[in-house]
Amino acid sequence: MNIKPLGNRVLVKPLTQEEVTKSGIVLPDTAEKEKKEQGEVVAIGDGEKIKKLNLQIGDKVLFGKYAGDEVEMESPDGKGKVEYKFLKDEDILGIVQ
Repeated sequence: MNIKPLGNRVLVKPLTQEEVTKSGIVLPDTAEKEKKEQGEVVAIGDGEKIKKLNLQIGDKVLFGKYAGDEVEMESPDGKGKVEYKFLKDEDILGIVQ
């Protein structure tokens, strides 16, 4: 990967997950208005605020569905495009443990 977030930003690869009801019905993304999303930290900026969060590459974080800016880049293995999100320090709600 050749991209480094600047300042108080983090590059996250969103994790896709389908929501299934007890009866086995798969709910589309539009079923909930403001569902929270999870993602894996891929790169971290060097801003003071982001350093205070003590994030590490590989951490799983929680953020709002509409937070951040989306960017598409070539996958590391060269087999297509991968979607990433640039998040500010204030967009990150927590670390999933």
